[in-house]
Amino acid sequence: MSTDTRRFAQGLLLGVFAMVLVGGSVAVSELLGDAPLFTAQAIRYGAAAALLLVLSRVAGVEIMRPRGHEWLWLGGIAATGLVLFNVAVVRGVAHAEPAAIAVAVACVPVIIGLIGPLLDGQRPARRVVMAAVVVTMGGVIVEGTGRTDAAGIAWAVITLLCEAAFTLLAIPVLRRQGAWGVSVHTVWIATMMLVVLGLLTEGPDAAIRLRADHWAAIGYLAGLVTAVAFVCWYSSVAIVGAGRAGLLTGVAPPAAAIVGALSIGQLPALPVWLGMGVVCVGLGIGLASRRRFEPVQETQAVGSRADSTRDPRSRCLRRRSAGRADETRREGADPPTRSFRRIRRRRRLLANIAASGASHSTQRALASGAMKPGQSWP
Repeated sequence: MSTDTRRFAQGLLLGVFAMVLVGGSVAVSELLGDAPLFTAQAIRYGAAAALLLVLSRVAGVEIMRPRGHEWLWLGGIAATGLVLFNVAVVRGVAHAEPAAIAVAVACVPVIIGLIGPLLDGQRPARRVVMAAVVVTMGGVIVEGTGRTDAAGIAWAVITLLCEAAFTLLAIPVLRRQGAWGVSVHTVWIATMMLVVLGLLTEGPDAAIRLRADHWAAIGYLAGLVTAVAFVCWYSSVAIVGAGRAGLLTGVAPPAAAIVGALSIGQLPALPVWLGMGVVCVGLGIGLASRRRFEPVQETQAVGSRADSTRDPRSRCLRRRSAGRADETRREGADPPTRSFRRIRRRRRLLANIAASGASHSTQRALASGAMKPGQSWP
């Protein structure tokens, strides 16, 4: 197995693991249904940010400070993919059945498959887009359909867009920040936003109203679903590309259905098994694409140290220097070409001197460099 193949397989495994954690967290998130929303999520993301910083130090990963437009991309991820997404899910469930919201999230592979490659400067692969449609159909079969009203449809659309933005907005900053940097910065930025919202809407004493089961759920979501899953997911996006990584989001609905069924001591129903089969078919179609594997970046593996090779400007400079080195090697390997050029230049010089009417001895002296134009022959 080649290095690229192993790297591609690693990216797929990281993405699948992240989506299994996210899908399996649905049952845990239900424990926070009666908890103060913004306060609970602020504590969750704050604890996850602290845990990510500790893990990055232990792993020897350098977290680089954002600069320029990176603040806008990271702030957009925090505002849409973390803060607004949680609000849309909670408010949407109040107007629609959970299945309707889940169906909206199941459409994410199509959006990522279409827009993700464009943000990375590539054309969407037709085969990956077709696979995304199949994966979405599998997710709809797993979740089923649910009753909803106009407000529920609106919140479902917002949930869909926020879930897609969580991946798409990270593509421009993954090259320099890496999976660890994107995870750390988006989590602490979201924490600041949620703290402000919590103080304004729920009051400073909202944390006191949290029960023991709320704290247990927050701890699980902060440790596994946020800290671990975020790093694994962004590593997968950086390795396999946004289009193929988007297909892996189809793993979340079956994982949620299986965990939910096992939590009540039952086997998943027939539609769940059928939907999982359709999702597997879609993954097989998309991951077997004939397009050459082109990762978003030479990303750091989980636990490796970041370096300046992610900067597009440094990569451009290296590409230029490599081109100059190749040109130098080509010139050094072809000495007759350089000799011919010198002969042609000397002939042109002699022709110009002869046209000026100088004597033969003067012409030879000028051509050999023994005398300069305007100097008299001794």
